[in-house]
Amino acid sequence: MKPCIALTKGRVEKQFLDYFKALDYDVEPLINKGRKLRVETEEFQFVFAKGVDVTTYVEHGIADLGIVGEDILAEFKPDVYSLLPLPFGHCRMAVAVEKGKEWPNRKRRIASKYTNITKEYFRQKGESVDIFKLEGSVELAPILGLADGIVDIVETGTTLKENGLVVKEEFHQYSARLIANRSSLKIKRDVLAPVIEKFQKGETVS
Repeated sequence: MKPCIALTKGRVEKQFLDYFKALDYDVEPLINKGRKLRVETEEFQFVFAKGVDVTTYVEHGIADLGIVGEDILAEFKPDVYSLLPLPFGHCRMAVAVEKGKEWPNRKRRIASKYTNITKEYFRQKGESVDIFKLEGSVELAPILGLADGIVDIVETGTTLKENGLVVKEEFHQYSARLIANRSSLKIKRDVLAPVIEKFQKGETVS
C-alpha cells in the first residue's frame, strides 16, 4: 500500500512541491489537482488539509507522514513523531504593537491564535498578561483597542506594516517539519524508511 502524506494547504504546500520536485518525485498530479483534497501519484497518496488538521490525521493513523509548520507542533503538541526540519516554511514568532504607541505599564493584553505559545513565552519572562484567542486577522486587535499587542507568525512583515504594526520582540524561529504516525513507523518501516532517508538527504535543497 502506498504511503499517505498529509500536506498543509497554502504557502507550505507550494514550497513543498518545489522541494518534492527537487527530490525527483513526480509532482504533476499535485500541481494540477484543482480543488481535490485527496490525490494519488505513482508512489504516494496525498491528503490536503489545514495545518492543525494535518497533525490530527497523522496522529490517528489516517496519514503515515505529514508536512506541517513547527509552530503548529509547538502550539498543539500532537502525539506524533517529529522526524526532521525541512528547508522551507521559514518564519518567526513575534510580539507586534502599533507603531509609535507606548507599551503600557499595566497588565498587558495580548491577542493571538497561538495562546499556548504566548502564555509560555510571557511566563518565561515572568510577566502576567491577559490573552485573547483570535482565529484570524489578529492585526485588528490593537487597532480596535482589544489588545495592546499581538503574538503571531511573521514571514515578510508586510501584513504588519500595512496595518500600522511593528515587531517589538522576536522569540522563536520555525520551519516546516516532517512528522510521522508512531505506529506507521513500526508497521510500515520498510516502506517509509527509504522515503524518510530521501527527505533527510534533501534537507539542504532550496
